Amino acid sequence: MSAPSHDPQPFVSHTDPAALDDLRARLRATQLPDQPEEAGWSLGTDVGYIRELVSYWAEEFDWLGAEKRLNELPRFRVEVGGTGIHFVHARAAGRTGSALPIVLSHGWPDSFWRYSKVIELLIDPGAQGADPADAFDVIVPDMPGFGYSDRLPGAPLDSIAVAGLWAELMTRLGYARFGAAGGDIGSHVSRYLALDHPDRVVAVHRMDAGVPLFTGDVAELTPEERAWIARGASWGQSEGAYAALHRTKPQTAAVGLTDSPAGLAAWIVEKLRAWSDSDGSIENSFTKDEILTNLTIYWLTQTIGSSMRMYSANGAIAPAQLARRVEVPSGFALFPGDILTPPQAWLERTANVVRVSRPARGGHFAPFEEPHLYAEELRAFFRPYR
Repeated sequence: MSAPSHDPQPFVSHTDPAALDDLRARLRATQLPDQPEEAGWSLGTDVGYIRELVSYWAEEFDWLGAEKRLNELPRFRVEVGGTGIHFVHARAAGRTGSALPIVLSHGWPDSFWRYSKVIELLIDPGAQGADPADAFDVIVPDMPGFGYSDRLPGAPLDSIAVAGLWAELMTRLGYARFGAAGGDIGSHVSRYLALDHPDRVVAVHRMDAGVPLFTGDVAELTPEERAWIARGASWGQSEGAYAALHRTKPQTAAVGLTDSPAGLAAWIVEKLRAWSDSDGSIENSFTKDEILTNLTIYWLTQTIGSSMRMYSANGAIAPAQLARRVEVPSGFALFPGDILTPPQAWLERTANVVRVSRPARGGHFAPFEEPHLYAEELRAFFRPYR
């Protein structure tokens, strides 16, 4: 990886052939556990699916071809706040200095990969038959500890700190005012951009409202809000073990996941399936090549441990920060396959809501699952703020 610079430097990733040879050798030597008959995905990752995916990863997946396609994006590295940040900076087609800049923040378990399908749709809407006036300058950074950004040697940064880095990055790129959008951890980062830089963020678009947290008198909540918080607690009991481990003991899991590509695949693929609008079949949302592009980025950059540590940092954010209301104009796209869809009353309690949409398809990874729908959402929401 190239050294960070105070000025953005073009970045192209190059994979050492020895690293791919090592990866394939580990995949071919995979030892998988047994699985109860008919268990499927009910106890976690389906071992039969992982066996098939591991074999394809070792024998058929063309990482060099995938890497070449990612390198066709305008990628850069720059030092921000002492940290080397990798980002895509794609300028609006046929525009010079007049398009709205937008910073898109990803979550876990992914990277800039989440937005790789939607970038072209956002910078050149005219090519898809949409209004060319809706074009954006698109900035997609990898968070510290994810993808091709630096892994921090010390304590991980929380979403508040990352929002501060993004504000500095946008200054470095010459953007005084901009839009912000994201989902998952990226929703938190976008929220803090709006909270801490309201003079610069023209509007903020999110795909979720985070994990339910309310420290006041529950009698103040609507029945829908109380039901949503109860669903959140139930989801935490049945589905939240991964987050508890990330928050409390990420290094324990990181040892195995950094050493075993099959283990890494099992840890991530189960979430790709569960959180997408897959109707129970992961192939409905992602091809094997798409999944393995995401996994191979994690494997080659050795960022599974550093990405999980961000949960620990975010778990230490003070409740007073989590309770702040966003006054910047806020929009929400609530995709049907996502986790814990919040009620309207909660959105209005926590943000200055100007638009809520409920697209027909898509889940937690909507920019990748349904890039055309997601692009339409961003165009429609940000149109009044250009």
